[in-house]
This record gives sequence, structure tokens and C-alpha cells, in this order.
Amino acid sequence: MRSSLKHYIDGAWVESDGGTRHEVINPATEAAVSEITLGSAADVDKAVAAAKRAFESFSRTSVDERIALIEHVLEAYKARAADMAEAISLEMGAPLSLAKTAQVGSGIGHLLSAARALKEFRFEEQIGNSLVVHEAIGVVALITPWNWPLNQIVSKVAPALAAGCTMVLKPSEEAPGCAAIFAEVMDAAGVPAGVFNLVNGDGPGVGTALSQHRDVDMVSFTGSTRAGILVAKNAADTVKRVHQELGGKSPSLVLESADLAKAVPVTLFSVLMNSGQSCIAPARLLVPRHLQEQVAAAAAEVMKATQCGDPSEEGRHIGPVVNKTQWDKIQGLIAKGLEEGAKLEAGGPGRPDGVETGYFVKPTLFSNVRNDMTIAREEIFGPVVTIIPYEDEEDAIRIANDTDYGLSAVVFGDAESVRRVAPRLRAGMVYVNGGQPDPNLPFGGYKQSGNGREHGKFGLAEFLEVKSVVGVLA
Repeated sequence: MRSSLKHYIDGAWVESDGGTRHEVINPATEAAVSEITLGSAADVDKAVAAAKRAFESFSRTSVDERIALIEHVLEAYKARAADMAEAISLEMGAPLSLAKTAQVGSGIGHLLSAARALKEFRFEEQIGNSLVVHEAIGVVALITPWNWPLNQIVSKVAPALAAGCTMVLKPSEEAPGCAAIFAEVMDAAGVPAGVFNLVNGDGPGVGTALSQHRDVDMVSFTGSTRAGILVAKNAADTVKRVHQELGGKSPSLVLESADLAKAVPVTLFSVLMNSGQSCIAPARLLVPRHLQEQVAAAAAEVMKATQCGDPSEEGRHIGPVVNKTQWDKIQGLIAKGLEEGAKLEAGGPGRPDGVETGYFVKPTLFSNVRNDMTIAREEIFGPVVTIIPYEDEEDAIRIANDTDYGLSAVVFGDAESVRRVAPRLRAGMVYVNGGQPDPNLPFGGYKQSGNGREHGKFGLAEFLEVKSVVGVLA
């Protein structure tokens, strides 16, 4: 069993002050695979104090110094890529092939993007005889999820470093192993003591303590909408900035002019990747009603051909979902779909045939779904796709926007149709005929999918305050 019982505070690994031991479960075997210490409010106080001390000098470093530091982090990150991939696969169930490429690889993209943004960002602007300047916001708390653990860690740490902020990271207790290795990366890269701190813990404990802390100037949170609301409430009394990237229920809108041979598999693969545990997964497949049976037949073949397998092995199979709580939630939603009258085309309740251990979910497809059904309203966060028929283009846009969320959307069709429809979709990101997030483009959503943006110059700006220096050039 891997053991990471210490926190990384002020440039050193230190014992917890009053924390409790926590076992991390391998979702493929249901056995403990690593252990951490869930930190305490006292641990948070020490980490925040270290970050506050370090801010005085780190915030005054030059752009060139911070670019060089990010480049050192990138070099050290690449050297530990295999270790981080293994930890991700063991703790949250991503197949090793996915962990090595998309999971770990995303961090490389964010470091490169942050360095590029830092080189190009205008920190000063002259207006009349005055200056408008951008300055590091201060001490930031970074609270990250388990589904894309390194992606979310680095998409916050990289721009925070670029801005000149100091930080305390609380990774998810479900997948903390890669975060501990990342702390070793930061140490090896020569990040000054106190600039980066890691305190393991859960939301009610460390997450609450960070959100409420009077010396934390900003919280950047990624997770469920429910948890994001709690973070915002906890932060309200100290009027700190709260940046949130929350849930999603993304549509994949297949227009009449779409290429079905592309639209159907691309949509399904986008959901199946990472076992459906992606906030932007386009799990609502909207198709013209007269094409529903054709689409359902093609989609069912893809879902039935998708294999579940051991995440420690290379391959194109999907792994388990992260834990029993998530497995039970998905099973309940599948049962609800059947109860509410959706037609089951593939998959269904229970584990895949022949599987008795692990939180594996059958790749499941429903058709004849109404957008008022539970499986069309709630974020399932598993390998479940719902086909929702629509009558015409106006109906399709209405259904696509009829959700509490607005993180992303996908639209398939010819150029003219896409230009007509895409501007009317209420989502922070619209992917045309498929595609994946670009670390240089803004990532974030409308409505209950959160506020603020990550990635590139947009992510850098989130960690900066704006100051007017009036008359300085007079």
C-alpha cells in the first residue's frame, strides 16, 4: 500500500496536526491501495500562513523568473509522468492507456499554455496619464476533484504560478496519489518554500476551513454544483473571490445535415472515455425524431461492443467508476430511466456479465427519452447515454437549452446550420462536429455550471486583481 500520510507545507513534508488516517480504495478491486491523512483546521492554518509569508516576495518576481519556474516544473513533471499515471489508474480507475495520455498529458498542455499566456499578457495599460495594472490576487485555495485529478490540479496551479500567487491545494481524497507526486515535482523544480502547499483532506474538513479562512484571498473550486454552492456560502463572510467549474448535462445536437456516421460514434466515445466521468460529456444525444431508430441501432452496436476491463492493463476498454457511492447513484438513475418509460437499447442495471468485483457499469443506452425525465435532467457521471428525439431545429435548440447547466454543447451539421444554431446554445463552450478542449481557449460554463474561466490567458486573468494608478504619468 502506498503511504502519503504527511502534508507538504512551507517546502517540507510535515506531520498532520490532529488529522485522521484515510484509506483510498482501488475501484477495480475494492481493496485499499493507498493511505493519506485527512488534514485538520490547524494544518490549513499552517499552510495558509506559509503561503501568506511567501506571497510578499513571490508576487514581486519578474515575468521572466516565473516563466523559467514554470519551465522547470514542466521538466520535472515529465520526469514523473509514469508514476502519476499509475497512481491515477490505481485510485480512480482510468485505464492505464488513458491515464498516460489524456490524464497526465493534459497537465503538460496547461503548463505550456500558462507559460505562453504569461509571455503575452499585458500587465500594464496606459489610459491617459494613468496606468491600469494587473497584480497577483494573493493566497489562493485550490480545491480539485477526482475525475481528472491532474488536469484540474495543473489547470489551476499553472496560472496561479504565472500570476505570482501563492497557494494551498486540497486534492480529492478519492484520488490523492498523483497530487502527492505533483508536490514532489514542485519541490524538485525549485518552487520556493511556501509558494505551493498541499493539505490532503475532505470537503467538510479542509475544504470548509480553506473556504472560510480570512487569509485566503480566492478559492478556485472544481466539483459538483452542490459542493460549489457550499464553498460559495462558506466564502461569503470574508468576501473572497470564488471561481467555480461545476456540473454539466451537455447536449450533442445532431442536425438534419449532420454526418451520422461521424456524429454518433464521436458522441458516444466522448461519453465513454473516462467511464462517463467528465463534466463536459455530451450524454444527451438529440436527434431528429424520424432518425431516432436508425441512430439508436447504430449507437447500441457501439455500446455493446465497448468492453469493461482492468484499468491496470493497456487497451481501449473502459474502467470502473470511482467508488461504491457513485456506482449506486448510477444504478439508481438507470432504474429510474426504466421506471419513467425510457427504452433500454443496451446495457442496463448491474455489473457487466462475468464481473463480480469492482465498480464497473455496463455501457448503457436509452432511447425515446423526454427531456423532463430524471435521466435527462440529472448529471449521471457514468457511461450512460440518452437519445432524445426532437421535431425541428427550434425544438432541438429549446431542448438543448432546457437544463440547469450550461458547461458545454456539441453540434453536428453543415457549416451554414452550425453558424445558425451554435450562437443560440447557452453554454460556455460549443464543439463543432466534435473536438476536445484546447488549453489555450477559455473553459467554463453558464448557469449552474459555475462562473469564471480556466485555461490560457483567461485562466491567468482569474488570478489577478486590477488596480488603477491614477495620474502617475502626469
